[in-house]
Amino acid sequence: MTSILEKYIPQGSVQTVFELIKMNNVHLKIVNERVTRHGDYRKLPSGQHQITVNANLNPYRFLITLVHEIAHLVAFTKFGRSIKPHGREWKMTFQQLMLPFIRPEIFPNQLLPLLALHFKNPKATSDTDARLSLALKQYDPANDKNYIFEIPYDGLFKLYNGKVFKRGNKRVKRYECLEVATGRLYLFNPNAEVEFLK
Repeated sequence: MTSILEKYIPQGSVQTVFELIKMNNVHLKIVNERVTRHGDYRKLPSGQHQITVNANLNPYRFLITLVHEIAHLVAFTKFGRSIKPHGREWKMTFQQLMLPFIRPEIFPNQLLPLLALHFKNPKATSDTDARLSLALKQYDPANDKNYIFEIPYDGLFKLYNGKVFKRGNKRVKRYECLEVATGRLYLFNPNAEVEFLK
């Protein structure tokens, strides 16, 4: 198992992650990219705990995602299934589980202050923390995608599902975007990755 983990997470985190997986009886599946999620936790009918993580994530995002999903398992086990998936109990559990990893031996120095800030009140996904998400994306393989904030006003862009949008005004944090086919208005995070058309 440690030889598999070494391919996906920072070297300095492998042993601690391996212990977490073993201690919580996790069946880890590394799967092809899913656009809508980085990872997933579910308790199987057999009682086994299955966690899936996308194989295409950079090592730092993979580690955060894996610990995020283990936090779901630990929080449900400790507090019961009636808790909110990303409620107070999960946040506290996620903070505790991530603490040993927020070190310069594991994460680059430029990520450490952003991680410390993020884990004061962790969100349901690190993608909603625009500064952390942009910093993490610097470690992704190069691609031809643009961020919403890079698209000019009235510029057209396409999502992974083929829908075409026109970028509008920025509200407080997110951008209003008009779906061209339906005329419906949607809000996008500034760091959402899209394909710029013109």
